[in-house]
Amino acid sequence: MIDRRQVVLGMLLGFLAPRARAAEAALLKFTELYEPAGAAGLVTTPKTNGLAGRPVVMKGFMAPPLKPDADFFVLTREPMSVCPFCDSAANWPADIVVVHLAGPNDYADNAVPIAVTGTLDLGPKMDPKTGFVSLIRLERATYERL
Repeated sequence: MIDRRQVVLGMLLGFLAPRARAAEAALLKFTELYEPAGAAGLVTTPKTNGLAGRPVVMKGFMAPPLKPDADFFVLTREPMSVCPFCDSAANWPADIVVVHLAGPNDYADNAVPIAVTGTLDLGPKMDPKTGFVSLIRLERATYERL
């Protein structure tokens, strides 16, 4: 038999877990992702490198998804009306981050600011399902509208 107290506690912990993770996460701004532009192309900052593998919070806008059932989206510095994904790391814009979600997604309006909390993952990586290449990702992410 299921104990109602366990169910309520589980629901409460499930509700509080993203908030607790956000409280322990470091704030990372788009302007802090890369060093000033140079001949070497995009080079991540010491702050960004130091946060790799750790929970971070980033604020921005959800770009429209490529398809409604996608389990990821692109976080942008400014609102966008189309998905800004590029086809190679060489063309990667400095003001977007790929967000892989921890669970189902109800998409936010692309004009509404959001705060995303996830584990920072760095380095060129190709998504095997889409073929897209990303340089910076937030993994197992959740978000809330601001």
